[in-house]
Amino acid sequence: MTRTRDTLLLGALLIGAALIFDAPSLDVAGVALVLLGGACELWVRAAARDISVERDLAVTRVVEDAPLDVGVVVRGTTIGAPSGELVDPFLAGQAALLRPGRRVQRFRIRARFAQRGRRSLAPPAVVVRDPLGMAQRTIRGSEPAELLVLPRTEPLVIAGAVGGRRPGPWLRSLSLAADVDLDGLRPYRPGTSASRIYWQGLARGSELTERRLSSGSDERALVVLDTRGAAPTDLDAAVRAAASLCRHLAELRGCRLGLPGQRRPLDVGPGLRGWDAALTQLALVQRGGGPSASALAQRRGLLIWVSAQRLTAAPQALVRSAAGTQVLVTPGELPGAAPAFRVAGCSGHVLRDRRRTVAGADALSGAVR
Repeated sequence: MTRTRDTLLLGALLIGAALIFDAPSLDVAGVALVLLGGACELWVRAAARDISVERDLAVTRVVEDAPLDVGVVVRGTTIGAPSGELVDPFLAGQAALLRPGRRVQRFRIRARFAQRGRRSLAPPAVVVRDPLGMAQRTIRGSEPAELLVLPRTEPLVIAGAVGGRRPGPWLRSLSLAADVDLDGLRPYRPGTSASRIYWQGLARGSELTERRLSSGSDERALVVLDTRGAAPTDLDAAVRAAASLCRHLAELRGCRLGLPGQRRPLDVGPGLRGWDAALTQLALVQRGGGPSASALAQRRGLLIWVSAQRLTAAPQALVRSAAGTQVLVTPGELPGAAPAFRVAGCSGHVLRDRRRTVAGADALSGAVR
């Protein structure tokens, strides 16, 4: 409309100048500009009157870097209409040209999002303009799109794996080691889970026994996320690492997830029960919060501390915890310490387990906060 208004104003000025200075040539040019501007404006208005645009978004949740198919339908494009284009946030700054002479045009967009979080995307729009670009009209869809981008999960890579050691059995053995309480063993009771049976003793010829847990202890591993002092890219890597570890543990025995600002950990049970709720919370995690003290209270099993900050030593709260097995996960690597595994760009270090203190853990025990 700005260019049309300027064209009409210029035409009117030329007509006025022609009348004042008695210059017929200016009068002709002024009339031509007025007619051209008015014709373009009426042409665009008439073409845009019946145009509508709708977007079909089948899902409201998508994982990072996963393809998302979006459908857009433009109706009302008539024969003889000026040029137009489809503008949609899912096109990532590009525009799709409309073909003149078609009443219905359908577009299929494949979009990807590289970073987790909530997205509010403007509705699609059709921009109609004349070939000279003097007049323009924008027809927008009805509603914006609300989309939640979830953190992706990545494989767990065991450092220096020998003999085909796989992440699943390795995590299971680490979790089982944390279940052994200081009270030791007790005679086997019918119905006890096979994961609690002390198979090593049976292999040595001893009677069948089972591991005994202290009162109030929890067999499931606890994964806590510490987002204090994190750079944005390291925060996303830590969130992916926490999500990946929870996914691996949930497929084995289940786990609990402690997030900043939440007093009670989230339960993620075997068979991925509660996994969707945990992944949703991870997608919305912000920088600046640490694990809840109540989440760490009386923790005697496996404790995995995922820090979004690049550390030079283990956090004091982790070192002082009563967890039978302590694992620290951080972006990059700790100086002078070989990681036990890697996941999502982070390195994992086993500081201590119930059976032994890991070599080199004393060098990591200084607190950074």
